[in-house]
Amino acid sequence: MGRKIYTGKNVGASGPYSHVVDAGEYLFFSGQTAYNAIGYNGEKYDIATQTQKCFSHLSDVMAEANVTLDDVVKVNVYLTSMKYFDEMNAVYKELFKHPFPARTCVAVLELPLEADIEIECTVKRQA
Repeated sequence: MGRKIYTGKNVGASGPYSHVVDAGEYLFFSGQTAYNAIGYNGEKYDIATQTQKCFSHLSDVMAEANVTLDDVVKVNVYLTSMKYFDEMNAVYKELFKHPFPARTCVAVLELPLEADIEIECTVKRQA
């Protein structure tokens, strides 16, 4: 049995992976960086803009799977430095309201495409 996947219209992939794998009740979204856009030209962004673009890319893929940020149950955030934590949280709080999804945030040595943040999530389909 093959995997059921969705691909964002405006999002590229920086490796051999699917944007989202549909596992029925749950959808597993691959991490997105600000620099995964189709047509990205190499410009660099501050952490707030990178965070917004990560969620924009995830939302683009979510539209293809007919779900939204309101359906997100778990988020994983990877930062190249915890000095970005507060700025990332400021954007995050604009996109999610209480009760917030479960979340993990960790610092990593580096990320693909020289990004400072990568975000992945899990979505549960509404019954």
